[in-house]
Amino acid sequence: MLEHLLETEVNKRPSTVRLQGRILFLTEDPDLIRRQLQGEDLEWDPSIPLRDDISTDEITPGWVCYHFDEKLGEYPYVGLMCGEELPIGRNDVKNGGFVCSVSGKRRGKGSSREASPYAERSAGIRVVIGENIERIYGENCANIGVLTSTDFSLIEKIKNGEEIPLESFIGDAGQIERDIIEYGGLLEYAVARLKGLVTVPEIVADLERSETIAEKIMARHWLKDGSGADIGVPRIKPGDTGFLRTDLRFSHEYVTPMASTFWQDFAGEADLNDTDSILFFRDHLAFLDEVITEDRKAAGLLDAAHALHDRQREFATAKGVRLHGELPDRTGSDGICHIMIQDRYALPGQVIIGSDSHTPHVGALGCLAFGVGTSAVVNAWATKDVRLEVPESIRIEVNGDLQPGVTAKDLMVEILRHPSVKSGEAIGRIIEYTGSTIAVLTIDERVTLTNMAAEVGGFTGIIAPDEKTVLWISEMRGIPVDEIWDLCEGLKSDPDAHYAATIEIDASQLEPMVAEPGDPGNGVAISGLDEHINVDLVFVGSCTGAKRDDFDMYAEVARQAVAAGRRVPPSVAAFAQFGSIDVEAYCIERGYDKLLQEAGFQVLAPGCGACINAGPGVSSSPDQVTISSINRNFPGRSGPGKVYLASPLTCMASAIAGSITAYRSDKDNWA
Repeated sequence: MLEHLLETEVNKRPSTVRLQGRILFLTEDPDLIRRQLQGEDLEWDPSIPLRDDISTDEITPGWVCYHFDEKLGEYPYVGLMCGEELPIGRNDVKNGGFVCSVSGKRRGKGSSREASPYAERSAGIRVVIGENIERIYGENCANIGVLTSTDFSLIEKIKNGEEIPLESFIGDAGQIERDIIEYGGLLEYAVARLKGLVTVPEIVADLERSETIAEKIMARHWLKDGSGADIGVPRIKPGDTGFLRTDLRFSHEYVTPMASTFWQDFAGEADLNDTDSILFFRDHLAFLDEVITEDRKAAGLLDAAHALHDRQREFATAKGVRLHGELPDRTGSDGICHIMIQDRYALPGQVIIGSDSHTPHVGALGCLAFGVGTSAVVNAWATKDVRLEVPESIRIEVNGDLQPGVTAKDLMVEILRHPSVKSGEAIGRIIEYTGSTIAVLTIDERVTLTNMAAEVGGFTGIIAPDEKTVLWISEMRGIPVDEIWDLCEGLKSDPDAHYAATIEIDASQLEPMVAEPGDPGNGVAISGLDEHINVDLVFVGSCTGAKRDDFDMYAEVARQAVAAGRRVPPSVAAFAQFGSIDVEAYCIERGYDKLLQEAGFQVLAPGCGACINAGPGVSSSPDQVTISSINRNFPGRSGPGKVYLASPLTCMASAIAGSITAYRSDKDNWA
């Protein structure tokens, strides 16, 4: 493998950039979009209502990602919601001759899919400008050579075809990111690194500096030099740039096929490095055949989705990688990658990377786990390491007793609507959850918080391991308690560790919450809803809502409903989907499957399903209302309808009531 790479020629980009093409302003006004697509060039004016919070689900909706090559260039922004319209169609961007795309705050939030900037690049976009840019999306852009900036003064220079110093797109980036941009991408940089053309910055350790738990884990895994032969440094601090040695690398069928293509271009037929620490998952699209529309079948999208599965399976076989795949006797999969990593693999103190933004899921076990894009996955297949600029940490301190009927999901929705989070203060930072409330939560409930650090926009979420963590892992895996305590040695933040900010939440004041359609940050207490809201669909599942504790809650409400002679009304379609075959076995042993069916739910084998718009429970028309325990309700994420996010208890109570209803534990819950 190394011999092949050392023979590859790489060169730096020119020191200036000159772009020839048009600028596309992604605006809230669909008419402004259409005018640009029809040939009109807008003059930049700060009064133009740029779209904020553009998610990767809008740049490349899930169904677009069934493609994993340059065909993606036909589809950027086809899911972009402007007002109530989707003004951008297939090939509009490519045919428009655009080289630059401009938007507002939090561009690229959501999924870690590198397909989004890859689609933009394949359509001709070479520069992306936004008020601020989400971490994974920004890294993915740099990794494939798409330039990014928050400097709106560049718009006029691009429009006029002026030469622009490459330095304008580098700014205050760390040395490694600078080198990646200068060499035109991560894989080109990797070759330059192996050939000794670039050096990894040396860490200057301040031995007196106090550390957070995340910083301690990073220091233990830090590569001292570019060779990776020596691992571990005494201290690191925010802003340090380098590489971490990973303990586990995983990807799923949305990413592995594109990564396998990159690998062949990058390393030929070489083997992957240490396949025992690599996992592949078939979880996202296992149920797609049951819900894909006839027009998408006609467009060849089902065949493209099947090709994703086939490519991953063939690559896993060829490279000797364990694949958690489809069930042999029925529709479904072994499980959702995050839940299986939680239950079977992750251990305190590890560094885990995955091809999915919800990889922080296992931060609840005291891991440093974070999502990366396709190029970073490929680089890690070769080197076992991942590049990193040490982020700052934010502490979310939660104290007080949660009221009956209030869960970790309600707490998470409250955090997401906090002004500091809404303003973007947490973007790219490590979210450390602490406080008396966190201490009493179960492991599965803690996981809800670290999982949804992705929605906060954080680099990752983490909770220091404690006795609950140790006992949970020991019970799940049969590992001796003493061995797990050894892994936890030193894994807590120093009392005087530095945090960029602290957010304090009084858990005793929380009520049952929902996030209104469009964004997980649209949180409101159910008691504060302006109207009575009937629901058409209920979907409970996903990596956030298909763990054991989630099903304990679903079963609790179902049992009360059945005892009261209540069930899901005929006007509502309700679906419950297990997170893994292990969770399914747990539920069957307790009779939850039959109980949910008796309450009127269709019970589904494991998979991501409706959460990714690829299984039963998706909406089929814009007027349908869904309430769900998933983690995202971006436009189009789970069909064209309106999705409210809620806790397991609220979802179940609403399913039985037929309208959005806060769960009450008393016997008159649905009176």
